[in-house]
Amino acid sequence: MTISTLRRNMAFVAGSVLAGVAIALLVNHLWPWRDGAAGAQPAAVGAADEAPVPLVAPTMVAPQSTTVAARVDDALVPGTTTSGPMPADATAMDPLLAPIGSYAPAVRVSAPAVVSVYTQRKVLLPGTQLEPVPGGVRRRQREGLQQTLGSGVIVDAQGHIITNEHVIKEADEINVQLADGRSAAARIVGTDPDTDIAVLKIDLPHLPVMTLGRSDRLAVGDTVLAIGNPLGLSQTVTHGIVSATGRAQLGVATFEDFIQTDAAINAGNSGGALVNARGELIGINTAVLGKDLGADGLGVAIPVDLVRGVMREILQHGRVVRGWIGIALADISDVDARQVGLPYAGVLIWGLHPDSPALKAGLMRFDKIETIDDQPVRNRQDTLARIASRKPGTSVKITGLQGKQHFSVDLKVIEPPPLAQ
Repeated sequence: MTISTLRRNMAFVAGSVLAGVAIALLVNHLWPWRDGAAGAQPAAVGAADEAPVPLVAPTMVAPQSTTVAARVDDALVPGTTTSGPMPADATAMDPLLAPIGSYAPAVRVSAPAVVSVYTQRKVLLPGTQLEPVPGGVRRRQREGLQQTLGSGVIVDAQGHIITNEHVIKEADEINVQLADGRSAAARIVGTDPDTDIAVLKIDLPHLPVMTLGRSDRLAVGDTVLAIGNPLGLSQTVTHGIVSATGRAQLGVATFEDFIQTDAAINAGNSGGALVNARGELIGINTAVLGKDLGADGLGVAIPVDLVRGVMREILQHGRVVRGWIGIALADISDVDARQVGLPYAGVLIWGLHPDSPALKAGLMRFDKIETIDDQPVRNRQDTLARIASRKPGTSVKITGLQGKQHFSVDLKVIEPPPLAQ
């Protein structure tokens, strides 16, 4: 090959390379997949229009020690402290890497704080047994142990646990088992039967803590997960939606404002967590409705906003301080009113406590209550809740009918005496 031929070949190669670079630059400038241009990247990279990313809890994991805080009313309650290397599971760091439709990240951040609650108490059994005594024998009532199971939620690093009052009612012994296998005896800090809430305390280090959400932001159709100990199967997770909010008049508790859900709730779920798709606590599972009627998917939970207030009162005062005027109420329909000869239907006073503010003010049995502080009452529960929400020492204005006469009285609200509670 001559030198001139070699020079021609090199010139040809150089020209081809330059032409290729020019074409690549032109395509990069004009092609619609370029960042920010209309027409997103191919579906294999991120098909957001075709398959929406599921709502999952963003799990924050740092290589250094961090403190998680759960909001209880207006105070921040310190949570768990974690340290160490990044987890090997990539989905724990980036929930977008979880399988589509998976709520595993939400479960991962919330389930460790859900505990199993086991109680036992002495009960009298049917029948008697013979017991030797000097000079003969005597019959003695047989005794036995009744064991129950439920669930609870750890809400702060000090070991406070929220559960249902009916789970630990009259218990002689309460034991709690954590998801990590640890167990401890629990003591009762305080209870509130009117809302079916109890606060327990355990003494263990490095406790997982549930982050508290906001139940006032719930909407019908929101995704929820129920986590608990049904039938002794700890850490069971079921899935559903919010079926309704503000459910009342169910006969479950004195003051009711329940979240209704179709997430499966069974015996042992009581006191467990109802969490949203981010893994935040939004309710305490309490009861299942309509089982004896063959109905399914009718569970109710106490909203976390109510739980906050009750827990704050119990931690500050050992009990919930509510307003009281000493009346028992009943919802009377038109049909019932005619049957018993009453001149009207509605929210009627059915009884008065001796030496109560209502009795001293001249209120009488069968009086009809129409307004409280000039706001119409809806039903018995609404009336009692509005009185209970008043602080002892304040006054409340009540209007209504006594026979055929209208009345209006201002009553001083007091704290209920021990017998009334």
